[in-house]
Amino acid sequence: MSDSHTPDIIYTKVDEAPELASHSLLPIIRTFAAAAGVSIGMKDISLAGRILAAFPERLSDAQKQSDDLAELGKLVKEPHANVIKLPNISASVPQLVAAVKELQAQGYDIPDYPDAPETDAEKDARARYDAIKGSAVNPVLREGNSDRRAAAAVKSYAMANPHSMGGWSPDSKTRVACMSDGDFFSNETSTTLNGAQAGAAKIEHVAEDGSVTVLKDGVSFPEGTVVDATYMSAAKLDAFLAEQIGASKEDGILFSLHMKATMMKVSDPIIFGHAVKEFLKPVFEKYGEDLKAAGVNPNSGIKDLMARIEDMPNGAEIKAEVERVMAERPPMYMVDSAKGITNLHVPSDVIIDASMPALIRAGGKGWGPDDQQHDTNCVIPDSSYAPVYDETIEYFKKTGALDPTTSGTVQNIGLMAQKAEEYGSHPTTFEIPANGKVRMIAANGDVIHEHSVEAGDIWRSASAKKAPIEDWVKLAIDRQRAEGCEAIFWLDENRAHDAELIKMVKPILEAEGVADKFQIMAPREATRQTLETIRKGENSIAITGNVLRDYLTDLFPILELGTSAKMLSIVKLMNGGGLFETGAGGSAPKHVQQLVEENHLRWDSLGEFCALAESLKFLADARDNEKARVLGEGVEAATQGVLDNDRSPSRKVGQPDNRDSHFWFALYWAQALATQTKDTEIAAHFAPIAKVLTENADAIVAELAEAQGQAVDLGGYYHTDEAKTSAVMRPSKTLNDIIG
Repeated sequence: MSDSHTPDIIYTKVDEAPELASHSLLPIIRTFAAAAGVSIGMKDISLAGRILAAFPERLSDAQKQSDDLAELGKLVKEPHANVIKLPNISASVPQLVAAVKELQAQGYDIPDYPDAPETDAEKDARARYDAIKGSAVNPVLREGNSDRRAAAAVKSYAMANPHSMGGWSPDSKTRVACMSDGDFFSNETSTTLNGAQAGAAKIEHVAEDGSVTVLKDGVSFPEGTVVDATYMSAAKLDAFLAEQIGASKEDGILFSLHMKATMMKVSDPIIFGHAVKEFLKPVFEKYGEDLKAAGVNPNSGIKDLMARIEDMPNGAEIKAEVERVMAERPPMYMVDSAKGITNLHVPSDVIIDASMPALIRAGGKGWGPDDQQHDTNCVIPDSSYAPVYDETIEYFKKTGALDPTTSGTVQNIGLMAQKAEEYGSHPTTFEIPANGKVRMIAANGDVIHEHSVEAGDIWRSASAKKAPIEDWVKLAIDRQRAEGCEAIFWLDENRAHDAELIKMVKPILEAEGVADKFQIMAPREATRQTLETIRKGENSIAITGNVLRDYLTDLFPILELGTSAKMLSIVKLMNGGGLFETGAGGSAPKHVQQLVEENHLRWDSLGEFCALAESLKFLADARDNEKARVLGEGVEAATQGVLDNDRSPSRKVGQPDNRDSHFWFALYWAQALATQTKDTEIAAHFAPIAKVLTENADAIVAELAEAQGQAVDLGGYYHTDEAKTSAVMRPSKTLNDIIG
C-alpha cells in the first residue's frame, strides 16, 4: 500500500506519441489500480517540463514547474522506487530551439537559446539549456543495469503474424563505411584507477606555446573506475567524408550518415556538422563568411541553413548554389522524400539505432529523393560499433533475410548504471580550440591520459564505475541461469576500454563457477554468431556496454518483431528499486503528425502493457501486496488478449488505432480480474465493470471510429494543452462514463 509521501508507482509524463497515448491509457490504469489500493503518481520529464523547471525565477507561480527529473533522480536511489518510464525526447539543438519558441509563444518568459553566448546572462542560459539537451534524462534515472527482452507473448505473436521483410540480393551495393584511422576507436586509451588515483581528476589543454586551459575540473572517480579517453581527428574525418561522398556518386548509390546526435549530444552534432560542410563544400568555400555572419551553424543541419539564408541579401544566390551542389552530389538518403527532408536536414532526424535496423529490415534499401528505394552507402564514421551493422549486412547478402516465423530471440543485458559509458556527452567532450595536447590528470597528479590534438579535433572521455560493472556481470549470470541459452559478452580485447572490462569480467565468471557458460567475442564476431544462432531458432543473450545496448535492443527486435517499441525493458536499480521502461520512441514524431492531420494515432502501447505488468508484480513483492500481483497477472492476460484478438493499432485512418487498443486492453483486463479466483474481493469489484464494458463494446468502438478523419488541435507540440489533448484522446463518452 502507498504511504503518505510517495505513490506506489510513479508514471512519467513525456513527449510526442507516448504522451498522447498516456492521456487515454493512464485513466484506465489509475481506475483499475485503485481497486487494489495502489496509487499512481506522475512526474514530468518532458522536454518542455525540463525547460520550464530550469528557469523558475522568470515564471509566475501558476507557470512554475518543479524539477521532477531531479526528484526522480533521488527516488531511483531509494529501495522502494517503482517507476514506469516512457520514451522521452533526447533533444537536439533544433528541437530544443523549437520547444523554446513554442513555450515563448504560449506566454512563458524564458530566454532564447543562445548560439554564441557573450553576456553573463547568455552564458547562464546556455549552461541551463545544455543540461537539458541530448540524453539528459536516462543517465539520471538509470541507477541500475538493463535487462531487455521480448515478452514471451509478444515473441509468439510475431512468429505467428510475421511482419514484412525486404529481400536481400547477393549483389546489393549497400555497405557500411567507417574510418580506419584517426577515429575514436583507433585513438582510445583506457585505465582502471587505483586507490591513489581515485578522487577528483581534471582535464586540461596544453597549447603549443605552453599555455594551459583547464577544460574540466573536479571530475570525481572512485577506486576501480575504468576511465577512457580518445579523440577523432577533424582532418581525417573530413577526408573520409569526402571520400565516401565521391564513392557513393561513383557507385550510383545513396549517401547516408548514421549518427546518434541525441545520446552523444556533444560529439555527434559536431561530426554531423562536418558532414554538412563537406557535402556542401563549394557553398561554404564561396559564402563561408556570409553564412557565419548570418549565424549559420552546420551542426544544426541544412534545414537551419536554408531558413537563415532566406533573410540574407544574397540569399537567392546562395540558395541557387546549394541547389547546384546538391544536384552534383550523389542522391541522399531521405527522412521524408515527399517533403524533401534529407539525411542532413536536422541532426536528430536520423538516429542510427532506428535508421540502420529499418534499412536492414528493408533488404538494405533506403528511400531516395525520387521517392524510390535504392542501395545505400551507410556512413558511420567511428569504427567502434560500425562492424555490427557491416557484419549484419554482409551476412544477409549471403544468406537472405531473417525469417521472423522461425527465428530465435536475442535478449540484452546492458551496462549503463551510474552513467556508465556516456560517450560523447557533456561535460567531458570537447571540440579542441588549438593545436597541442589534452591530458587527464588524476587526483594524485598522475597523467592517466594524454593525446596530441589539432584544432577542431573532438576529444572525449567516458567512464564506468566498478560497482555497476560487477552488478552487470552478476545480472548476466542470473539471466543465463534462467534462460540456459548462449550468452556472449560483446567485448573486443583489441579495444582499450573493452580490454579493461575483460580483466574484471573473467575473474567474476570464474569465481562464480560459470566461465564455461559464457563467451567473450568482439562485436563483429559476436554479430555473426548471434545471427547464426537465431536463424536456427535458438536464443542468445548479448551482454554489452551502454551504446551497444542501445543499438542491439533496436536492431534485433526490429528484425524479430518488426519494432522495438514492444520490448520488455527492466532496469534493476542497484539499491533495490525497479525502473520499467516501455520501448523506443523513434517513430513518435510521425505518429503525432498523423494524429494532428487525421485524428488517428498508430502508436502501439504494448511495451507499456508489459512494463505495467512487471511494475505491479514488483510492487507485490516489495510491499507484500497480493492484490497488486493479481492486477499484474490480469495485465498479462489482457496483453495476451490484445495480441490473440489482433487489437493492436493499425496504420491507416479509419482503422482501429491506439485508443481502440486501450479499450480492448481495459475490457480484457476487467474480464481477467472478474474471473480469477485468487482474490474474491477483486473479482467481485470487476465483475460489473467487465459486464458493462462487454455490453457496450459496439457503442464504444463506434464512438472511437467516429472521432477519426478530421484534423485536431492539441494546443501545441512540445507543450500540449491538457484539456484539448484529453478531449482528443478520450472521445468515447460511454467508455469515459464507465472508467471515470
